[in-house]
Amino acid sequence: MSNNSYNFNDLMDKNENRQYIQITSPLDNSVIGKVPALNQEEVDRAIQSAKAAFPSWRNVPLNERAEILYKAANILLEHIDRLTELLVREVGKDRKSAGSEITRTADFIRFTADTAKSIHGESIQGDTFSGFNKEKFAVVTREPVGVVLAISPFNYPINLATSKIAPALIAGNTVIFKPATTGSLCGIELVNIFKAAGLPEGVLNIITGNGSEIGDYVVTHPDINFINFTGSTEVGIGISEKAHMVPLLMELGGKDAAIVLKDADLAFAAKNIIAGAFSYSGQRCTAVKRILVVNEVADLLISHLKEEIQKLQVGNPLEKQVDIVPLINTKAADYVWDLIEDAKAKGAQLIYGGEREGNLIYPTLFDYVTTDMRVAWEEPFGPVLPILRVNSIDEAVDLANQSEYGLQSSVFTENLHDAFHVASRLEVGTVQVNNKTERGPDHFPFLGVKKSGIGTQGIRYSIEAMTRVKATVINLSH
Repeated sequence: MSNNSYNFNDLMDKNENRQYIQITSPLDNSVIGKVPALNQEEVDRAIQSAKAAFPSWRNVPLNERAEILYKAANILLEHIDRLTELLVREVGKDRKSAGSEITRTADFIRFTADTAKSIHGESIQGDTFSGFNKEKFAVVTREPVGVVLAISPFNYPINLATSKIAPALIAGNTVIFKPATTGSLCGIELVNIFKAAGLPEGVLNIITGNGSEIGDYVVTHPDINFINFTGSTEVGIGISEKAHMVPLLMELGGKDAAIVLKDADLAFAAKNIIAGAFSYSGQRCTAVKRILVVNEVADLLISHLKEEIQKLQVGNPLEKQVDIVPLINTKAADYVWDLIEDAKAKGAQLIYGGEREGNLIYPTLFDYVTTDMRVAWEEPFGPVLPILRVNSIDEAVDLANQSEYGLQSSVFTENLHDAFHVASRLEVGTVQVNNKTERGPDHFPFLGVKKSGIGTQGIRYSIEAMTRVKATVINLSH
């Protein structure tokens, strides 16, 4: 094997001298697979392979790169049943959501290829700036940045990996892909699908391993030219502190608020809020994580919320179709439970839930949550939803903006003027009017401000982020 050769599947072979990481299901703690814990030398080899493949890949015609992506989307759908089952077992997702993740990902890949074909450069005449003439003009093109490091989270191990990989590849970059440990089996399947679609060797390399061994090493590697990360704010801040002079695209934590005004359709708002807060047990960055409701309609809203929350199915997705599944691990469940206990101790009124069976926490709704309670500010990444009562629109906006996060917010109102007034003042990347907070459609811009992210994602925006502008100035007179 040469220094630039890297084949992850070779590393998957049983080796008595290699350390492996066992992947256990959050549903029953059964071991469902293992992945190699790579060392720094192997990471080096993966990166060098990607670096060596970059010059030829960037020169592959765009239509040929697009055809590989189209084929990958088709292969993904051909294996939807097997991948759905793997998603359920590896990250504890219900089957309906798992299947939707696969189909959405295939759509994402196709749209990425389509969009890249419509991104064009431009020419700029020199005489549009005073002191210059028509004999000087610039040809402006976009070029790939080089080797992209894509780091994906556990909760959407196929979709949020692809949202990084596909735009990077279509732009002519090569990719080092590090999935979350839980979710890495899905990540391996995804990489194999891209390779089966015709991706050349070295263009997409997956690495797995312990963060303590390879985490800091890979984000500070001198041959990484761009980092695209989705995960916690804590980890994101750490990456940004270490990755000197490397462009970043990050989707981090959130504390998305649903602001309910007095003229809102309360039954509609409640249905959206419960769906937005509790699907996949709230393990989503864009989950509704707090309700800010004008006091005069709070009681009526709560009655609708109780009606909706009681419809949620709780349990093991291996046994039936459910909405509330066990959390990804005990650490996550303990954290959510601590938030619930803190709210109880400080006087929050428990409206529904507040029960736990192992890592399964029942959907929990609190009223009269105050700003001294942790659940008012911290991101639970679990099925607990606090209600904070306010006396005015201004108070709701001010309270929403006090958060260190700024991913999304919802505003429910029948008054379009109030909707735009609130939207213009909220310090978030996206405001949803009369809808739950959510990601997508995937060609819309998706971004966070404050501690919720860096840069703008969304298919066109991601492609542009992972390219750089180059100007070639033509001087006709000399």
